[in-house]
Amino acid sequence: MNPTRKRRLWLIAALLLASGAAAALVTLALRENITYLYTPSQVYAGEAGDQAVFRLGGMVAKDSLQREPGTLKVSFGVTDGDAVMTAHYEGILPDLFRENQAVIATGRREGDAFIATQVLAKHDEAYMPREVAEAMGKAHEKHKVPDAAAADAPEPGAY
Repeated sequence: MNPTRKRRLWLIAALLLASGAAAALVTLALRENITYLYTPSQVYAGEAGDQAVFRLGGMVAKDSLQREPGTLKVSFGVTDGDAVMTAHYEGILPDLFRENQAVIATGRREGDAFIATQVLAKHDEAYMPREVAEAMGKAHEKHKVPDAAAADAPEPGAY
């Protein structure tokens, strides 16, 4: 084989190896930063597993909001219509945060409670995040909730 061709072959092999290593490192870095969305039913069913950080989505349960006087600590229930999980948060809640509204909280599970580090609220009356609406719809199908209860839930991604 010609020395020039041999050199080119080694260069191509080195470039392929380097690009493969770079792709593997990027994939590993992205995997560590992904947070999955679960409903309370999915968390209690064990679908969230032992993930350190995940998102809990659903509706703020009616009459569940409790504030600790003199602090920014608040606790509230997140429901998907089948189960309610208590979430604890310390900080300023979004202006649109209230009971019977869609919410997504990022954090971790501690026992039967969810410790939130970030809370996001929906942005208008007709909107529910698509991921939350789809997850709630799947939970209703899985638990065979009557169509009348499912009809009250907005369409996924509806505005």
